[in-house]
Amino acid sequence: MGFSSSIGPALSDAAARASVYVEDNSTAVAVAGGLTALGAITYLATRKPRSDYQVAPSSFQLGVGNLKEGEVQSEVSAYYSEYNTLERGKGAQVANSKKVADFVDKFYSLVTDIYEWGWGQSFHFSPLLPRHTWAAAEAAHETRIGALIGLAPGKHGLDVGCGVGGPMRTIATSSGANITGITINEYQVKRATYHNKNLGVSKQCQAVRGNFLDMPFEANTFDGAYAIEATCHAPKLEEVYSEVHRVLKPGARFATYEWVSTPLYDSTDVEHVKLMDEIVIGNGLPDMRTWAQAEAAGKAVGFRLVESRDLAMAPATQVSPWWSESGAVLQPHVPEGVSVNPWYARLGRSRRLFAVFAHFNASLVWVAETLRLAPRGMGEIHKMLMDTAFALIDGGELGIFTPMHLLVFEKPAEKEAEE
Repeated sequence: MGFSSSIGPALSDAAARASVYVEDNSTAVAVAGGLTALGAITYLATRKPRSDYQVAPSSFQLGVGNLKEGEVQSEVSAYYSEYNTLERGKGAQVANSKKVADFVDKFYSLVTDIYEWGWGQSFHFSPLLPRHTWAAAEAAHETRIGALIGLAPGKHGLDVGCGVGGPMRTIATSSGANITGITINEYQVKRATYHNKNLGVSKQCQAVRGNFLDMPFEANTFDGAYAIEATCHAPKLEEVYSEVHRVLKPGARFATYEWVSTPLYDSTDVEHVKLMDEIVIGNGLPDMRTWAQAEAAGKAVGFRLVESRDLAMAPATQVSPWWSESGAVLQPHVPEGVSVNPWYARLGRSRRLFAVFAHFNASLVWVAETLRLAPRGMGEIHKMLMDTAFALIDGGELGIFTPMHLLVFEKPAEKEAEE
């Protein structure tokens, strides 16, 4: 039946009490998590060791992709050192743009298992839909972008930054098109290939390793292309957009969900900058762009802008906040006159409740690391991602950040290009 107006406040109150308990009894929560983990150790004896990419990551089998386990702590330190500053509020960005490809590759070696363990095979956010599960919302978000670029049987699409291939498989099977995905990370290629075979879609879906700034495809190859929260890793959007433009057939479309700041973001507000810095550092981004910069980047490389719309935010006069009216999600910090879809509730319908789960999961990772069931340094990676998650929740509630600004571009047909 969904969340009623009475259930919402009740859950919020329970979450508040749980959060206070965690804050006052953090050691007890950690011990409880530790005991839970220890109780599961006997189960480990029956589990296949996580020595290859064919084992789904679990709390006690978190790996680090193609990195060697003994290198994790040093790689985490090296990761942080790539930023010009780690002091939130100073404007974080990767100091050397030439190192971004290698930097992003290592980032995904560090986090892919944690992402798949805690999130699933689709590494992205989605707008919340009434009385639908998050899995359904993710599928709707993915099929939308496939429809926008006209994928259909007989068409060949490109997934720019495919990860382990969750969206690729959904879009291929829903549209009937064949899709090739590209990712910088070899471990993700192996995971995507494994999932494709396991789900019987290997003939429709293929993952290849490559840099989306210099793709191993001939010009005018694809009937359509899309990127789901991936091109945010490019040093400059113009560089990846120009490559997509090159490999698309004339008249084909490219749709992307971009991570950008919104018109509500104030670069003179230190608290706003702190949140953005946390998002940048915790997600392996070179910096944070604005929606206007993303639009301009596409136009600069020769695309025609077909549509530009933030799927997360709209004037309250245009989009009714059904989630607040039904009590599904409470939004105490959303600016007046703005309707912000609570996409960030994917992390938890309450910030306080998410804090409880974050503490508990941290204890599981700590036990796994202590017992050498996970590499040294995994706890630090988990903390980085949890700090970032809180920033995403806060940035989403304030409406200053969106992971789903939809841009639809079209490559001019040959006659138009000549004119």
